[in-house]
Amino acid sequence: MPALPLICHPATPCDFVQRFTVRIDTLGQGRTVFHYRLDGDIDRLRLPPRQPPCHVDELWRHTCFEAFIAPETASAYLEFNFSPSRTWAIYRFDDYRAGMRALHPEPAPRIVCRRRLQQLETDVVVQLDPLIPYLQPAAGENATIADRTATGGADPCLSLGLSAVLEDLQGRISYWALAHPLGRPDFHCAEGFVAQLPLPPASAPAPAPGRMG
Repeated sequence: MPALPLICHPATPCDFVQRFTVRIDTLGQGRTVFHYRLDGDIDRLRLPPRQPPCHVDELWRHTCFEAFIAPETASAYLEFNFSPSRTWAIYRFDDYRAGMRALHPEPAPRIVCRRRLQQLETDVVVQLDPLIPYLQPAAGENATIADRTATGGADPCLSLGLSAVLEDLQGRISYWALAHPLGRPDFHCAEGFVAQLPLPPASAPAPAPGRMG
């Protein structure tokens, strides 16, 4: 997938970022890599201190990279939060901002952050296949992702939203995303999931979800 540009919401201007892109690579075996690249005056960006990798809530209150994935046939979606500190969070929602619960997959996301003079790169490796079952539609909704694959439907893809929260040294927050369909920043808005992510092949025969987290 080519690098996709993130756009700053006009209500939260940020003058120290020259370019902000995200690229997605698929490594096979259900693994997906999110490459976040930020070019600009990185010295003005507040970065959280490095921590041991673990799940932490409310990472979005500070500098944080995000992703949202959703099937085209159901209202459920997943939210991913990745901090430069190496902490992370994954949540499953039943519908728009409703029915949230944390997921704790194994293996956990792996975050590598590299800072240069005018550039910050953050690579995140996520094992997506154990998470795909949590996107299955509820009873009464359209066919599951696995059903679409088995019956020869369109190439299975997930709707993808990419976004980020940047905090400067004065504590000011700017919101970045592929698209801002609303007048206010709202990364959960499905109309902002404007990219597509191919379904990992290992996920096609996904079973009904059990409990995770």
